[in-house]
Amino acid sequence: MGKLLSLLARDDSNCCSSPRYDIFLDFENAMPTDTERDVYEEVQRVLLDSNKILEEIQCYKGAGKEIREAIADPSTITQERAWRAVKPLVDKLLRFYNHSLELQRVVPRLLGSLVGGSMSPTQHLEQQQALVKQFAEILEFVLKFDEHKMKTPAIQNDFSYYRRIVSRGGLINADLPPGEEPHIGAEYANRMSLFYAQATPMLKVLSEATSQFVNDNQQDLENTTETLSTMAKVCLRMLENPKLVAQFSREETSLLVLRVMVGLIILYDWVHPSGAFCRSSSVDVKGCVKFLQQQPPPKAEPLLNALRYTTKHLNSQSTPKNIRALLAA
Repeated sequence: MGKLLSLLARDDSNCCSSPRYDIFLDFENAMPTDTERDVYEEVQRVLLDSNKILEEIQCYKGAGKEIREAIADPSTITQERAWRAVKPLVDKLLRFYNHSLELQRVVPRLLGSLVGGSMSPTQHLEQQQALVKQFAEILEFVLKFDEHKMKTPAIQNDFSYYRRIVSRGGLINADLPPGEEPHIGAEYANRMSLFYAQATPMLKVLSEATSQFVNDNQQDLENTTETLSTMAKVCLRMLENPKLVAQFSREETSLLVLRVMVGLIILYDWVHPSGAFCRSSSVDVKGCVKFLQQQPPPKAEPLLNALRYTTKHLNSQSTPKNIRALLAA
């Protein structure tokens, strides 16, 4: 069961100081309470597929060689060979896209349980740790997927070639097994194309799902952004506190918390009208960035780049110069 090790407290030396966020979020073992179970089980079914999706995109090998040969020598043989190479890859891309739709569906349900109502953001974190863990796992999946996607230009090349072949119609249909559809519907293919045209497609889906939740629940706007910022602060405090880090039973949990902290800042920046970087922001961007910069470059650089290139307001006039300088590449 998720276990709260130390509650939100204030520094005894100064009753008016900012709150400390020394909460241990059990990202490894938190289990749902009876009140969390329905939402938890629905989200968990989606998360189980997330692991498979990450395995597939991590091992994605494009059909560049076959495509180049088919373009250079557009014979029936080379084009059929290219089709046979591209078709299973497009099946994977379809699964990735369909998974994004599943995330788009369950994220508002998850947020509906984690914000609002009679509980404060801190109480939600304390009392709904299994759902908090799932939200963290979604954030980690989004960052990992988009990182792999940015490293894999073959994804867009393969899908573009597939659409060109399909638009010609009937070119390779004769060799398709009985009952196999030769292509995805045109409208669906257009939506997939827009999805893969994004530098960070899963982040866009998550941001839009969260923004839509806020639009549909205007009374929860402040609660939603406060929950994101509180959770980001809790992640930072966990990582800064050796006693809390010592509670992790797996070494990779520290990196998960690091990714989640960055994902929360990015999501906050997209959802909050003024973003995460302005002076009035409740996110400790400076503290998070400085902590990241103390980590080994292989861990830190992908996450620093995510803050540099996937946020919405970093280059806005409202962003203080010292924050921009801190994140300068």
